[in-house]
Amino acid sequence: MIFSPHYTLYAKAVVGLLSIVNPMGAIPVFLSLCGERSPAERKYIARRAALAVCLILAISAWTGEALLRFFGIGLPAFRAGGGLLILLMAIAMMHARLSPSRQSRTEAEEADSREDIAVVPLAIPLMAGPGAISMVIVDTHQATGLTSRLALTAVIALVALVVWLVLHLAEPIGGRLGITGLNIATRVMGLLLAAIGIQMMAEGLIGLFPGLG
Repeated sequence: MIFSPHYTLYAKAVVGLLSIVNPMGAIPVFLSLCGERSPAERKYIARRAALAVCLILAISAWTGEALLRFFGIGLPAFRAGGGLLILLMAIAMMHARLSPSRQSRTEAEEADSREDIAVVPLAIPLMAGPGAISMVIVDTHQATGLTSRLALTAVIALVALVVWLVLHLAEPIGGRLGITGLNIATRVMGLLLAAIGIQMMAEGLIGLFPGLG
C-alpha cells in the first residue's frame, strides 16, 4: 500500500479530528439554530457546514506551517500551546459543556439572529475552531512529502463527510439518543481528546526543553 508507512498517523488524524470536531456534540446546537426551518433548508445548511469544515481545515493544512514561519513561531511552542487548548476543550467536553474556545455566550446570542448559520457559527468556530486547526497543522508537519499531505487532505475530507452525514441525520439521531446519549458520546470524545492534548503538550515541551526527554 502506498500509505502504509504512515498508517498510524492517518488513523490518529481521523480519530483526533473526529474527536475535536465532534459532530455529535454539534447536533443540539444545529437543531436549536435551525428552529422552524424546513427539512430542505436543514439539509442545505448541513451540506454547507460540512463543506466549510473541509475547506477551513484543508487550507490550514496547506498554509499553516508557512504562517508559523511568517510570525516566527516554532512548532514545539505551537504544539505545546495547541495541546493546552485541546486539553481545555476536552475538559469542557467531559463535563458535557461547550468550551468558550468553541463559542462564547455572546457569539451564541448573535448566532440566534443569523439567517446564514452554516459557516458561522456551525463550521467555525463550533467544529473547525482553533483546536481543530492546531491539530491539523501539527499532523501536517509530521507528514513528509506530497503524497502524505494529500492523504491527510483526504482524511480531512472524510471527517467532513462524517460531519455532513451526522448533521443530515441530526433530527433522528438526536431523537434516538436524547440529551443523555449525546452527552455520553461527547464525554467519550473528550476523554480521547484529553489524551491527544496531553501528548501534544508533552512533545512540545520536550522540543522546547530537550533535557525533559
